[in-house]
Amino acid sequence: MKISGCLLALAVLAAPAIATDQPTLTESRTFKYSDLPVKKFDNGGEQRRILAGTLATGEFVESHLTVLPAGQMPHPPHAHANSEMVFIQTGNVEYIDAAGKHTPLGPGDIIFTASNKLHGLINVGKTPATYIVVSISKQDTPH
Repeated sequence: MKISGCLLALAVLAAPAIATDQPTLTESRTFKYSDLPVKKFDNGGEQRRILAGTLATGEFVESHLTVLPAGQMPHPPHAHANSEMVFIQTGNVEYIDAAGKHTPLGPGDIIFTASNKLHGLINVGKTPATYIVVSISKQDTPH
């Protein structure tokens, strides 16, 4: 799989963040897709952690790439303190907002979910969907 422009742009923000002994992201770096650790889920999906740590400006950031099988959700709708941006790379998904409204999205579309707002995602297509999540919060906020 080729790393997208969004992923490369993200790399400019990052440093050795996968290692827990270096949580401050003070150095720029790149990430090879083939080197990202893979976590497999019961729904058949996969997640590759890109980075997690504290930016030099004090915000905690976490990013991962997910492959979501057709017809699946990564998890039930939920809310959390961190804000998220989701960059849809492939496939057809629906974003479920706090009011329960489903918004169809596809490659190139972007989701922003504000802090503590109920949200969810479902792959409504016939093929896997891939997307990159960038989660940002205060350092003292539970993740």
